[in-house]
Amino acid sequence: MDEITAEMIERGRSQDGRSQRRRRGVKVREAREKLTTSDTGHRGCDVGLLRAYASARLHSAVPASALIAMVAGLTRYWMEGELEIVWTTFAFSTLLLCYGFAKRLDRLADADINVISWRSKFVAAEFAHGLVWASMAALLLQAGDPNAKAFVLAMLMLAAAFNTMVAATIPIAVYATVTPISIAIVACLRVSSLEDTSLSLLALVGAAQVFFVVLAKRFHHVTRESLFFRIEKDDLIGELEQAKANSDEARRRAEEANLAKSRFLATMSHELRTPLNAILGFSEVLKNELFGVHAVAAYKDYSNDIHSSGQHLLMLINEILDLSRVEAGRYELKEESVSLATMVEDCRHLLTIRAQKRGIEMIEMTEPDLPRLWADERAVRQIVLNLLTNAIKFTPQGGQVTLKVGWTSAGGQYVAIRDTGPGIPEEEIAVVMSSFGRGTLAQKNAEEGTGLGLPIVKGLIDLHGGLFKLASKVREGTEAIVVFPPERVMNALPKFDDEAHPHLMNGERRRPAA
Repeated sequence: MDEITAEMIERGRSQDGRSQRRRRGVKVREAREKLTTSDTGHRGCDVGLLRAYASARLHSAVPASALIAMVAGLTRYWMEGELEIVWTTFAFSTLLLCYGFAKRLDRLADADINVISWRSKFVAAEFAHGLVWASMAALLLQAGDPNAKAFVLAMLMLAAAFNTMVAATIPIAVYATVTPISIAIVACLRVSSLEDTSLSLLALVGAAQVFFVVLAKRFHHVTRESLFFRIEKDDLIGELEQAKANSDEARRRAEEANLAKSRFLATMSHELRTPLNAILGFSEVLKNELFGVHAVAAYKDYSNDIHSSGQHLLMLINEILDLSRVEAGRYELKEESVSLATMVEDCRHLLTIRAQKRGIEMIEMTEPDLPRLWADERAVRQIVLNLLTNAIKFTPQGGQVTLKVGWTSAGGQYVAIRDTGPGIPEEEIAVVMSSFGRGTLAQKNAEEGTGLGLPIVKGLIDLHGGLFKLASKVREGTEAIVVFPPERVMNALPKFDDEAHPHLMNGERRRPAA
């Protein structure tokens, strides 16, 4: 036991234990970092929105370049060659700036991203890109050609729509790129009075710009919600993995504790039984005065007490070992054909003298012609002995114990043992069914017990696939019912064909399949 305990303690202090604590600390720090608020209230969502913008900007690089090239090719009709080259250079430079920021962000890990800093960079780049597009209006309107005005409006509307959709996941970036373009459109239309025809065109363009902004906000909302759902899913998966890890750790510790208990019981049973055999043997010699009468009469009484105490301790050790084997699933049934009625009769006969000493009447009622059971004889005998011993123990002087053996409605067999003892309160049924559990009335009205009899009965009948039920009423008595399933009744099995199995004729029959 000392070796096991030391081993368990050493495991708890091992490098694995320290590494697990470090991993838990890292997870806590990551959780705190995810919950750092900046915009949406969740850092993970903010990082996701930045990555969505970067992905959109990276995928839009080719279409944006084509748009700039197309505009540069068409402006040659109204713009001088040098101005066209300058504008195209600035347009591609701001586009490369946006693309470069997006590329750098895409390569960073989530933990290395400063949300506020990177959002500011994207907003500045989009504002510079919007200014370049707005400058095109100032350059083209100097030509004084009416067609240039229509071209400017068309290109600015197209640029505004394109940039709005790209920057939709960062609302402030949308405003940064749309604001200079909108100012350029207003300056281009130059509404002089309410009757000016340009007013209706300005209203139409303004409505289009508002529509682009609203559409971008809607796209931002949908993207944010999807990110929240994904983060919640990831958090849930993380919690499930942590719960599984905790469960595995608890199971490992339980297995270690169970191993320690099993080794302890195996060691202690040997260490206790060896001196107990000597105590029981020598105390029996002393109480029976085999080597002569005691000079002092009290010595005989002492030897009787020593012998009875040793027997009680041996019984307790045996019951603890039986219960531990049942709970550990190591109790192997040695099944054979047994007669339930015969075993009940044997147990009743064995305890008749104990019942007579207490003036208890034992009544046995058995249905005739009960077929045999396929069960473990030792286990069934222990079930009946435990229940019958409890009934006699808790029945007062002059009471009555009734034994019933018969058929169940489903075709199985049952044993019912009823006493006229003090009974068990309903709220204490679960207590007496637990290991070492004893009811309050039982403690007052009966001799001392171990509290292991009923748990052993429950475990043994469960191994047989049966049912154990305890019914009791205060001041009326208790009835314990053990039910064996129909599958264990021998007449429920198919008839054995001797001709089909001639090699089993000479007393070597095995149990046929149910």
